[in-house]
Amino acid sequence: MHTRHIGDVAVGAIGLGGMPMSIEGRPDEQRSIATIHAALDAGVTLIDTADAYHLYADDVGHNESLIAHAVATFGGDTSDVLIATKGGHLRPGDGSWTKNGSPDYLKSACEASLKRLGVEAIGLYQFHRPDPTVPYADSMGAIRDLLDAGKIRLAGISNADPEQIRLANDILGGRLVSVQNQFSPAFRSSEPELELCAELGIAFLPWSPLGGIASAADLGSRFAVFAEVAKEYGVSPQQVCLAWLLVKAPVVVPIPGASRPETIRDSAAAADLKLSAGHLARLDQPA
Repeated sequence: MHTRHIGDVAVGAIGLGGMPMSIEGRPDEQRSIATIHAALDAGVTLIDTADAYHLYADDVGHNESLIAHAVATFGGDTSDVLIATKGGHLRPGDGSWTKNGSPDYLKSACEASLKRLGVEAIGLYQFHRPDPTVPYADSMGAIRDLLDAGKIRLAGISNADPEQIRLANDILGGRLVSVQNQFSPAFRSSEPELELCAELGIAFLPWSPLGGIASAADLGSRFAVFAEVAKEYGVSPQQVCLAWLLVKAPVVVPIPGASRPETIRDSAAAADLKLSAGHLARLDQPA
């Protein structure tokens, strides 16, 4: 697979989002492991997770543990696999999501993620979501401390606006390597953040690039132009969508979620799909 960079690390141009394998509707462990192994076989080397990807209060870090096990049991070389996890977003176990961006919490969350992933340093650690009760600079100060202490190799942020991107990069001393924001045919309002990342050379990781768990399968029916272009190329609308995202900037690394081997194989093939300028212009038109 063609590669792109997150900091000084080369990763496959298409990543894997692990969330569907651990929250509501998650499959059995065997199918999840098969999905992760299929991703690795297809050349995916970026796997995105978070400690909040779980169902129950006593289930925290389910996705981290699952991914660690799947990578450890893969038959091939995994030395180039970058596991990206996040802290600062929580699920109390009742289906809701809460936030905690306090420095002490982020540091303790990182320690717990280290244990679940079974590593001495997390490959990429991202502040999951701003906490309105904690100054953003304080939260990023904790990420900086983790980076300086060698607990994490690379630092990123998620769900951030341009001001927060610049502030985070400043607090990290220019070491911000990734921004993970929502971006898809249905959600294009992160264009300013994408453009800023391209300007600064920071990887932009679109989450839910196909529209999210509930809508990804219906992308072609919801956005007819993607289905029309897909028919012309003989591929899926989802593949067209990911190829369209890749063209937006060299820093873009989509992380489509998957819970079946066949879906991540289809997504990975988008790295080799070349869309014409005319098709890209059609896809760029507002829905």
